[in-house]
Amino acid sequence: MPPRARRAPVWSNGELLDLIAVCGEEAVQSQLRSSRRNFDTFGQISRAMIERGHDRDAMQCRIKVKELRSAYRKAREANKRSGAPPKTCRFYKELDAILGVDPTTLPSTTVDTGEREEEEGEEE
Repeated sequence: MPPRARRAPVWSNGELLDLIAVCGEEAVQSQLRSSRRNFDTFGQISRAMIERGHDRDAMQCRIKVKELRSAYRKAREANKRSGAPPKTCRFYKELDAILGVDPTTLPSTTVDTGEREEEEGEEE
């Protein structure tokens, strides 16, 4: 019988919250968005986790971030469906604060329709 592959220890809630906090920093988010090949960024995340007292390497951090992102996106997509009961995932609120606002979908300027001026003119 071949030996089993050694599995990494389960992530605790504290580790996950620290990972989310580290990944939520604006500098880290911009690095993750700027490149598809971001193993160096996960090395930085791993070092930040070690500073916080957690022994996780870059690959473990990368895999866990992908799992969290995937669970969040699945829950968010399920919530967009009409008539579906609300779905959530572990740490949904924390992930929503980071991933919920996609800067590429927000308008860069507001559009003035002029309706406000017309309403004020009618009142006078």
